[in-house]
Amino acid sequence: MNRPPYPARVVAGLLATTVEETRKLPTRAITLPMSAVSTALQVGMRLQQNIAELAIKGDDVLAPIFDKAEEQPAWATFDEDDDETPPPAPAKPAATESEADEPTEPAAGRFALYSSSTADVAPGATEAAPTAPQSGSGPQIVADLDYDSLTLAQLRAKVRSLALADLQALAEYERANRNRSPFVTMIDNRVVAEQKKADAAQ
Repeated sequence: MNRPPYPARVVAGLLATTVEETRKLPTRAITLPMSAVSTALQVGMRLQQNIAELAIKGDDVLAPIFDKAEEQPAWATFDEDDDETPPPAPAKPAATESEADEPTEPAAGRFALYSSSTADVAPGATEAAPTAPQSGSGPQIVADLDYDSLTLAQLRAKVRSLALADLQALAEYERANRNRSPFVTMIDNRVVAEQKKADAAQ
């Protein structure tokens, strides 16, 4: 097989490549802006990386010169130096002997009533509690029964054996002295019962 000369093959290949690239021009025209932006971004990122690497190398070189321990100046202060404990407040002096011996004046105004001593209260302002009547001051039946010391239950057991006149005397004595409702009611009931018996006997 006879082959064409080498220059002729090169020219033929160049023509074929030109035709192929011409067919791709519409597609490349569309993608060209995006490709340009992408390429620009990649170039920018590589440039930033190169600058950062240069700055790191510069720090390594200049570190022995600039990274020296800073001494604290004599006039420098910190917050910890200002946080001192405040001095304690002076204790209140104790009252002198003359002040302690002075009598306290009673309060004036509307509080005088509550601050007055009991010595200032007029005698007779408080009522004495009523005392139990003496047994000797009433009828004879009161002394015989020792009435003033009896409880209600004890009196109930005794009044059953008393006469009508004694029951009436006890009722009058109770009303005139302590006037206790349970005692008065029980004695009155016995008086009524004895009167019915007396009326029935007649």
